[in-house]
Amino acid sequence: MDGSQPINTYLAGNFGPVRSEDDFSLEVVGEFPADLAGAFYRNGPNPQFAPRDDYHWFSGDGMIHGVFVENGKVSYRNRYVRTPKWVIENAAGHALFGTFGNPMTSDPSVMGKDGGVANTNIVWHAGALMALEEGHKPTRLDPLSLETRGYAEDYRGNVTAHPKIDPVTGEMVWFAYSSGEAPLNAQVSYGVTDKTGAVTRRDDFEAPYCSMVHDFLVTSGHVLFPILPLTGSLQRAMTGGPPFAWEPDKGAFIGVMARNAQVGSIRWFEVEPCYVFHPMNAWEEGTRIIADVMEYPQAPLFPNADGSRGVGSAARLVRWTLDLAADSNIVHREPLDDLAGEFPRFDERRAGLAYRHGWFAGNTTSQRELGFDAIAHVDLKTGKRGVYAFPTGDVPGEPVFVPRSGGADEGDGWLVALAYRGAEDRSDFVVFDAQDVTAGPIGLAKVPRRVPFGFHGNWRAA
Repeated sequence: MDGSQPINTYLAGNFGPVRSEDDFSLEVVGEFPADLAGAFYRNGPNPQFAPRDDYHWFSGDGMIHGVFVENGKVSYRNRYVRTPKWVIENAAGHALFGTFGNPMTSDPSVMGKDGGVANTNIVWHAGALMALEEGHKPTRLDPLSLETRGYAEDYRGNVTAHPKIDPVTGEMVWFAYSSGEAPLNAQVSYGVTDKTGAVTRRDDFEAPYCSMVHDFLVTSGHVLFPILPLTGSLQRAMTGGPPFAWEPDKGAFIGVMARNAQVGSIRWFEVEPCYVFHPMNAWEEGTRIIADVMEYPQAPLFPNADGSRGVGSAARLVRWTLDLAADSNIVHREPLDDLAGEFPRFDERRAGLAYRHGWFAGNTTSQRELGFDAIAHVDLKTGKRGVYAFPTGDVPGEPVFVPRSGGADEGDGWLVALAYRGAEDRSDFVVFDAQDVTAGPIGLAKVPRRVPFGFHGNWRAA
């Protein structure tokens, strides 16, 4: 043994942080549609200092990457989200908080202080740009400078990183897990923000157990809360175990509630133990609720409760059907596609409604838990799938759909994404015709350095 420490995968290669905040005008190659105008924002973890403990990808400081498109010209800007945690550590010049705020590995000086990282998603609603992560309130940002403007205090607590915006009412529907006062608790909150940005509802209920509920599902009339066995335990963490771990013996449940009902009316359906980070969409057909999700046989990136690592496997697109008129509370499952993938997206003008077109980051060469080499389009009416495979060593991020116009048909528009170019160790902003991804990018803008792998992005029209 040479005494060297193993390299943390999520601090190496293009997972590794980029600590400069830059402004670039980008070289454009190919065609940028003349009517593609607006801003693409992408959030992701980017620790400003070397971690104090065993770093987990989900725990890095948030950094926003903005790509601004107008009249065929493209510029790039990135900025840290200056959360209270970022400000405290920046002043100290080194990390003070343990991973996920673990009290066993945090400096005593920050005990009880805000360890939020705002690193997961970024959304535009009611004229506000907000960086989100599921443990804290939304953080408001300036949409042009990306300057941090502080918490949206009217939410009165933590909020999911994956709210849903109703295309009919303009409401933003959201939830929060572990929303009680004690860390890693089973309380869940359900909330609504109206189209003007006013929070009109926040109600609490007890889930079957503390689960990492990364995302949820919303239809025109119902909300679905997936309580899946990636469990949280403060007791386990305080004894040196993993704060979050895979425990399939806990069972797996889907709570269903009418959007205008009280939380005491939730009906709990059961599904085979599995894990879902991200659904694609959900809608209603009569008494049935149908949901398309990227389903893992077991939660990736996290250990078993005893600290051992399970056998990793990729997610695939699966359809869940829940019948509200049936005597049974069992969820029917139907595989839709066999390509490994993640980050499912669709034309969000169809959010909560029946839809036809979906896209996701795919993996054509490996069955690893994560890692992508392609972008896929699925036509759920015909069952056909189109795939564009990137050159070897290149890695696409989450694809985001941009409609050609507000009145365009579903799926008529562009797909935009950041893509890492492995051979050059830098990134491109790529644009596809959303109906013909197999043809490859119709245009790209070259970032002169790499954009680290991250999570979610969204488009704000000019």
